[in-house]
Amino acid sequence: MKSIYYMERPKGAPKNILNGAVLLLILLFLFLGIGGLINFFQSIVNIWNKYSSYFLNGLLYTILLSLISLFFGVILGIIIYFMRVSKSRIISELAKGIVELLRGTPLMVQLFITFFGASAVFDVRSLGIPIGKMAFIAGSVAVSVNSGAYVSEIIRSGIQSVSKGQMEAGRSLGMSYSDTMREIIMPQAIKNILPALGNEFITLIKETSIVSVIGVADIMYNVNIVRGASFKPMEPLIIAAMLYFILTFGLSKLLGIFERRLKESD
Repeated sequence: MKSIYYMERPKGAPKNILNGAVLLLILLFLFLGIGGLINFFQSIVNIWNKYSSYFLNGLLYTILLSLISLFFGVILGIIIYFMRVSKSRIISELAKGIVELLRGTPLMVQLFITFFGASAVFDVRSLGIPIGKMAFIAGSVAVSVNSGAYVSEIIRSGIQSVSKGQMEAGRSLGMSYSDTMREIIMPQAIKNILPALGNEFITLIKETSIVSVIGVADIMYNVNIVRGASFKPMEPLIIAAMLYFILTFGLSKLLGIFERRLKESD
């Protein structure tokens, strides 16, 4: 059974991308003319040659932050899921409230609360923590907690996608609830959960761009540095868009291969 998070990828995606690229070039040509178009692309190349270290450093921070956020997001998601299915009504309702709160408020608000809240509670200067490192920690915490809410729903959806008859069959064989979950339910649910976690990682790569507002040296933070140093407002943004696209599209294709392998193993 497919998870609600499973989505067939459209066929002919490379062709659609090529068509989109051609359309973009036509629009740029109409707007800039052939001479302006050549100068624009030459400017992009010059910016990359001069400031590539900034973009690559930002890319490294973006990937690192996304991996950290997914790792702790999965841990928090598992905890929230078990809270939600707890027999205690108080714990279950608390978990539901946490999920709704995190999903119902902007990530930027959560980021600011985490960053400025931590600065208010802890004397960062006396602890000797550099402001850049503090920003990275706060960004990781905020994005991880936010991701945890979504991961908990991914886990819940993956488990619910397994037929209830599987649990009943396990219990009728004398297996305990935990044994049935471990031996029967989870191996089937994992096939729905893993692709969705891959999609969550791709989403995190794009969403973590927001941490630049508190000083985390990700792609967008370095883009703003390059824009200020080069006095070129557009070219660094084009380079950033290309980096994000290459990263997310590549991961999306790998995820598609992984999903097909899972389907073939059914």
